[in-house]
Amino acid sequence: MAHIHLTEQLPGIRGLMAFRPETAGPLNALAEVLLRSDEGLKKGERELIATFVSSRNDCFFCKNIHGAVAQYYYPENETLVQEVQRDYHAAPISEKMKALLAIAESVQLGGKFVDSGEIVQARQAGASDLEIHDTVLIAAAFCMFNRYVDGLGTFAPDNPEMYRERARKVAEETGYAGSSPR
Repeated sequence: MAHIHLTEQLPGIRGLMAFRPETAGPLNALAEVLLRSDEGLKKGERELIATFVSSRNDCFFCKNIHGAVAQYYYPENETLVQEVQRDYHAAPISEKMKALLAIAESVQLGGKFVDSGEIVQARQAGASDLEIHDTVLIAAAFCMFNRYVDGLGTFAPDNPEMYRERARKVAEETGYAGSSPR
């Protein structure tokens, strides 16, 4: 049960956005910019960073919805998201992505945990300044989103099919900025 009275019985951040549409617009716009671009990082990579940070923050709703979106972009590997969440060092992803996830992991602990060695390693693996920038911003934003969702005690369904269907809609139809809370 949420810590505040939500008029809509929508899961996770969707219920909060229905409660406060004035903040929903800017938050959805930020998610759209961070997750729906293929400039630098691909959409699937962006969603992997979001679900990885959400997993580290133990935000059930966010790790599941963004995990489902990430998995949508990687249909050839049905276990990729779980492998990244479990041990990204051993996951079948590029060395560049591993280096970027190391940066995201540090950001999740706190911005000052990112060190120059991680940046050098990401650059050596082929990451551009834009990709490093976006990784840090996605990780930081998802710390905020996760705390928003969990700090207000929103509910998160256990049904994996709900996350898969919502992921399909986000990927194929609505994105984030164009989506209503429903």
